[in-house]
Amino acid sequence: MTFSTCTGRIWQLAAGLLLGGTLVACSTSSHEESGENPVVTTPYQLVLPANLPQNVGVPADNPLTVEGVELGRKLFYEVRLSRTGTQSCGSCHQQSKAFTDGLARAVGVDGQPHPRGTMSLANVLWEKTLNWDGAATNLEQQARLPIENPLEMHQSLAEGVRHLQQTALYPPLFQKAFGSSAITETNVLKALAQFERTLISANSRYDKYVRKEGTLSAAERAGAGLFINHPSEVSGLFIRGGTCHHCHISEDGLFSSPSFFNNGLDITFADAGRAGVTGQSADRGKFRAPTLRNIALTAPYMHDGRFQTLEQVLDHYNEHVQTASPGLDPNILLSNTPGGTKLDLTPVEKAQLIAFLHTLTDSTFITDKRFSDPFKQ
Repeated sequence: MTFSTCTGRIWQLAAGLLLGGTLVACSTSSHEESGENPVVTTPYQLVLPANLPQNVGVPADNPLTVEGVELGRKLFYEVRLSRTGTQSCGSCHQQSKAFTDGLARAVGVDGQPHPRGTMSLANVLWEKTLNWDGAATNLEQQARLPIENPLEMHQSLAEGVRHLQQTALYPPLFQKAFGSSAITETNVLKALAQFERTLISANSRYDKYVRKEGTLSAAERAGAGLFINHPSEVSGLFIRGGTCHHCHISEDGLFSSPSFFNNGLDITFADAGRAGVTGQSADRGKFRAPTLRNIALTAPYMHDGRFQTLEQVLDHYNEHVQTASPGLDPNILLSNTPGGTKLDLTPVEKAQLIAFLHTLTDSTFITDKRFSDPFKQ
């Protein structure tokens, strides 16, 4: 899987994050047609790290509240939302793996592999499109897809709602969060999205370096330079680079992209990728560039998990790009050898890039108890 009175508690992000802008959601009384008394919820104040974008959007009809986020956390780890009662969103999005699952391709409740791997949920607050192909454009919409997909949790959301309604646990929690103990599909999706919007990762060694709270080694700094540079000649001097930031934008600190790319994996495409959503032949074989934050924790790599290590990923970009792939992104063809046909990074440069990628691991994110399974505490 795989987003009236302001009073009450303020929940802060993990210790060590630099305080930047804040996103405050003030919920007014929520009253559904059930006739139950309206409820006043507690605003959830989300502190945005200063080195991440401050312009975030939360739907006006689903503001963040303490009650909604806590309900969403429980639903995220709730196995009743799956057909067999054995899987939850958290089964495939495991906190210790930066909310991925360590599998090449996700496996659903019936033991069948999904054609794609599980994407990280880190920093989905900022994502404009979700899933490898951008099939969802907001977290409320996306949350339904893995629940109802026959290859994932394989249960209609309506059936999941029925199971939740029969428990002693959930009706009071929905009453507190949404003003009615009558559980609805819409409110299940809203609560899940609220929790997922709090999954912010921005306290890695790289972040501390940016905030001047720590240092990087010479190799890591060299890798950072390679990451942001395109191979090019400037004033008679040839600049070496890995062209990584074209698809994994570093300027905004997210290390992802709103665009879709063919990165030269194949000449023919077993998975249509973005074209499956748009119907455009030019989008065949194009996929989202996932965030590189916590990338050392989210192996295997690519949409189908074909690469087990970061070294294999760099080997692909360096030496094995399918240059005849239709619609190949032109930046993939840049070379550190003038007139060359391959990227041609040296072994030392590849090691430096990998060293830099490891600085993006955020140990506080994968141990933060606010994101953990509440049923195991």
